[in-house]
Amino acid sequence: MLGEKIIEKLKEEIPQIEYERYIKNLRYDEKRSKVDHAVFIAPNLFVANWVKRKYSKKLSQLFELETGVETFVEITTKKEPSIKKLAEKKPEINQPTTSTKINPTYTFENFVVGSSNQFAYTAAHRVAEKPGEVYNPLYIYGGTGLGKTHLLHAIGNFNLKKSKTIIYATIEQFMNDFTYHLRQKTIENFREKYRKCDILLIDDIQFLSGKEGTQEEFFHTFNELHTDGKQIVLTSDQPPKKIAGLEERLKSRFEWGLIADIQPPELETKIAIIKKKCELNGIQLEDEIVNYLAANMDSNIREIEGIILKLNAYSTLVNQEITMELAKNVLNEQKREQQKEISLKEIVDVVANELNIKPSEIKSKSRNRQIVNARRIVIYLARNLTPNSMPSLAQFFGMKDHTSVSHAMKKVKELMEKDANFKVQIDELLHKIKHANSE
Repeated sequence: MLGEKIIEKLKEEIPQIEYERYIKNLRYDEKRSKVDHAVFIAPNLFVANWVKRKYSKKLSQLFELETGVETFVEITTKKEPSIKKLAEKKPEINQPTTSTKINPTYTFENFVVGSSNQFAYTAAHRVAEKPGEVYNPLYIYGGTGLGKTHLLHAIGNFNLKKSKTIIYATIEQFMNDFTYHLRQKTIENFREKYRKCDILLIDDIQFLSGKEGTQEEFFHTFNELHTDGKQIVLTSDQPPKKIAGLEERLKSRFEWGLIADIQPPELETKIAIIKKKCELNGIQLEDEIVNYLAANMDSNIREIEGIILKLNAYSTLVNQEITMELAKNVLNEQKREQQKEISLKEIVDVVANELNIKPSEIKSKSRNRQIVNARRIVIYLARNLTPNSMPSLAQFFGMKDHTSVSHAMKKVKELMEKDANFKVQIDELLHKIKHANSE
């Protein structure tokens, strides 16, 4: 079974203790899983949340490497209905269907508001209340982990109650969908999906950079939705004017409505965020510990939630109260892990050194066989060792689009299956990169 095969692959790459405590307890739900959507059932909510935070991206990458299809990985419990099933639930008579993967936990009610995000929150709430009537498009930008995606889903959840037709997608998913339908000669189905919704929510629009064909399609999708009075909400890590490789006509349209930025939260907001996350996860922390975490952590909200769940995991597994000493130890461990994050440059340098070529040649457009092989290896390793998406890797290497990255990964996988020596070479490179990064 595919799910078990993926779990075995993950087992080879993670600490044994994490496999035994968490991953081993997952069960692959074959009936609810599809080619682009894998469902794993966890024994309880704690395990589900831990796996989501730590390994959902990695599981998604392993599925993609195995099947060649970008896969949304859902970790749920027996008591929870599948998000996908909720989206596919048959509507009542005269009720439009929704096509979405909205996260039901991201709502306006549990979004912590402070001076750093007040403007974006208020704008998003107004748009949710009157979609297509105010601020169209709404363009939200800011750094990683500050709440942009939360606001997108909050708009979606608010309007699901109104029976609106909602599409949520990352721009990578939009591009994959477009490419697939183009190849299948079913482009009208694609347009029916994206141009007939009431609200279009697109995450990470900056990755549209340099994708001329997709930009053309998105331009016409945008125009049709806007003309019909349908709401468009976009997120990015930077304002439209600063996105290199984006057509001027798109930049202009993105500025038609309202641009709202989210800044890193100040200390008071971080304290409020930690308290809210503790409340949502059923975790109790003394004010002294909350204040310590707020003062000593970065502003990435996902990392803040991660450290809270990690504290709870330590406390639960060893039956120990969460003390200041434990909080300091866990936070120090988190910081050491962050320092060990592997960069694309590190991977390029190690591969170049091992294959006796220049790092600059790997990033070049050379079609020399040895350099092409090295480039493929770097892409394969990067998808396994870093959180970089296919569009971001394509951008890094100056490739036309993400399909070139997908092809490179498939080629390496095929060679690993056919050539034992090549697989050994890949395994050695993996070891050297991890070892070099831990020194």
